[in-house]
Amino acid sequence: CPGLSADLQQMDDFRKTAIISKELTGADIDVACLQETRLADSGSLRELDYTFFWQGLSQDEPRQHGVGFAVRNSLLPTTETSTGGSERFLALRMKTSTGFVNFLSVYAPTLGPGGDCVPNPPLLYLYLYLLGDFNARIGSDWQAWPTCLGHFGVGKLNENGQRLLELCCHHGLCITNSY
Repeated sequence: CPGLSADLQQMDDFRKTAIISKELTGADIDVACLQETRLADSGSLRELDYTFFWQGLSQDEPRQHGVGFAVRNSLLPTTETSTGGSERFLALRMKTSTGFVNFLSVYAPTLGPGGDCVPNPPLLYLYLYLLGDFNARIGSDWQAWPTCLGHFGVGKLNENGQRLLELCCHHGLCITNSY
């Protein structure tokens, strides 16, 4: 039965969330960005400590990408997921004591620019965390990018790295794992 096979695969994918939830609990992570989820449509699933939100293609389409978030359950009352998104982009918003914090989960194509990766945001983001797999190599030339690249960049700059650095410079963002 073809439908049963797809349902079993979906259930198998959901149980992986229990393993991820346990790992995130051990690492004391509140919000995690997920790529290559390969889950159908959009939805959420609550595990013991985390709730998973995702966006992907429909059940009938081949799913190679997909993005999502894992959010600690204690933070759910402050959390809003966006409507819309794509298999390469999903937004999450949390209310904090200092205002809203916005998270964007992005999965960029390996080669060439992706038209639907990061759409123009409909509102101004005061606090923004742009997370994901950008397939970018940012290099180590911090002197050329002093406002967005720290002293701990590695590797040789590639095209996606160039685009990421330009995006960060244009919007006043920084690549935090290079600091």
